[in-house]
Amino acid sequence: MVTQSLVALLAALAVMGVTAAVSRRVDRVAVVDVAWGSVFVAIALVLAVVWPDPHSWLLAVLVTFWGGRLAWHIAKRSKGHGEDPRYEAMLGGPGWHAGAAKVLLRVFLTQAVVAWVISFPLHVAAAYDVRWWPVVWIGVAVFAIGVFFEVVGDAQLSAYRSRPRDQRPPVLDTGLWAWTRHPNYFGDACVWWGLWVAGALSLGWVPGLATIFAPVAMTYFIRNVTGAKLLEKTMSQRPGWDEYAARVPLFFPRPPRG
Repeated sequence: MVTQSLVALLAALAVMGVTAAVSRRVDRVAVVDVAWGSVFVAIALVLAVVWPDPHSWLLAVLVTFWGGRLAWHIAKRSKGHGEDPRYEAMLGGPGWHAGAAKVLLRVFLTQAVVAWVISFPLHVAAAYDVRWWPVVWIGVAVFAIGVFFEVVGDAQLSAYRSRPRDQRPPVLDTGLWAWTRHPNYFGDACVWWGLWVAGALSLGWVPGLATIFAPVAMTYFIRNVTGAKLLEKTMSQRPGWDEYAARVPLFFPRPPRG
């Protein structure tokens, strides 16, 4: 498995290296968000090409669908926008003007390493044979639930934003957004729990438990650090938010309440 992990690390560094060059050229650090999904696609495809078997290729197809859609969605959403205030706050200045070393270390290298760590279920899947194929399909089902929440949640949010401001409520509280305040982030967590089940747990208890840190870390970060909690700092300023937050859970869905 050591060799598979080293190859995955090289793939992650290569994608983020190219992204850093593009970012420097356009003077916008936030382009790294577009590359986030692409890093996982590169890791999965490289592992499947170097260590080809039906299991690795199945995981590569799943990751490519998820990562490709995510990259396209973020690129479309961020088109025409300037630097993301999150990165200005993180770097203490406007993008690359804060210093190339700081940007490379705090943004691009950090995200490459984080993606590499989260992709560990893919590393072990390339190194070992499947023990329980039914578990693979359970993982695929969990992955599909996650993709459903992401795709439908993003579509409902886009439809909401396309309406004139004076013709839409201040807070989106219908569809999946009546079940959870962050269906897209919940879906993202399900995607990686599904990939862990299909990729690592299907190999046996030892590979599964040895890599459970990957979906746990992803869930923690998108819920508490870079995702839901961070977004709520600005969303909570909207009229009607307190009432919405009181009846709709932050992350894990539940049926709507009156």
